[in-house]
Amino acid sequence: MNRFIIKYILFLLLGMMFPAAVSAQKDVRKNIRKGNKEYRQEKFSDAAKLYEKAVEENVASKEANFNFGNALYRQKEWDQAIEKYNHYISLEQENPEEASAGWHNTGNVMLQKKDLEKSMEAYKMALRLNPQDNETRYNLAVVQKMIRDQSGGGQDDQQDQQDQQNQQDQQQQDQQQEQQPQQNEQDREQRAEQSDQPEQMSRDNARQLLQAIEQDERETQEKVQQIKAKEREEQAENNRRNSKNW
Repeated sequence: MNRFIIKYILFLLLGMMFPAAVSAQKDVRKNIRKGNKEYRQEKFSDAAKLYEKAVEENVASKEANFNFGNALYRQKEWDQAIEKYNHYISLEQENPEEASAGWHNTGNVMLQKKDLEKSMEAYKMALRLNPQDNETRYNLAVVQKMIRDQSGGGQDDQQDQQDQQNQQDQQQQDQQQEQQPQQNEQDREQRAEQSDQPEQMSRDNARQLLQAIEQDERETQEKVQQIKAKEREEQAENNRRNSKNW
């Protein structure tokens, strides 16, 4: 009799907990869908608030954490975005391609912060998990070029230059083929509700960032040259004064 009572009580408790868990999960999905809607309308601040609610309701929600990171990225909240991407990567242990998206976005954040070494490492991690990601491959090539330009290049960089050319050639071939992977109906429906695709940095944006950094370097070099030229003029004038025959 006692065992029957205990089992009955446990059954009642489980019956009470299950609807609550289902309701909480529905709230998470509801906030994610609302956040996705705001995100598509480029209302990134509003989207971030909704994703944050979803994370508070379920800290282990991979989709909520990833999308929250995207919304923070769009608001240039770099450190907070990296925090969310790192948490997402720690949660995503089953699908390497999805985890790769987290590393890709981390690389984008580091590139925006001009931390080129960490950006390069993040892109490399993304490619290890998803070698077919051409966008990541391109971004990695851009970062490697930036690093080479800053270091002044040299013979040690010849292999990296060849690797970059090979990557670009492969990318062109892949684009010409334009092979579109198939998805089943369930995948399409799920993707329609999500905005958790990688925050791809377009080629134009990557070039603009590279050009901005190069422009800064050119301006700095010009200022240094002007200072040196002025110093040489002053030195020459001093020499003329000292050597003048009175």
